Amino acid sequence: MTNPDGNKSDKKIIAGVLGILLGALGIHKFVLGYTTEGLVMLLVTVLTCGFGGAVMGIIGLIEGIIYLTKTDEEFDATYVQNKKGWF
Repeated sequence: MTNPDGNKSDKKIIAGVLGILLGALGIHKFVLGYTTEGLVMLLVTVLTCGFGGAVMGIIGLIEGIIYLTKTDEEFDATYVQNKKGWF
């Protein structure tokens, strides 16, 4: 039997883990469909030769933790339906 909300919770877990591990690259933003925000994070990291990556990494870490601590319903309402791009 499959969980009807399985895709939402899978996306939440994937985005959360990627935010924590690879937050500076913005990959977690691409998973959620936030192309502009993902490109901003990626370009800041690359164009500053990694110096901006420290800031982007902290932002990714915080966002990853936020994603994982929200319930599936809160995550869906905030990041899937309302498309909240940052924090």
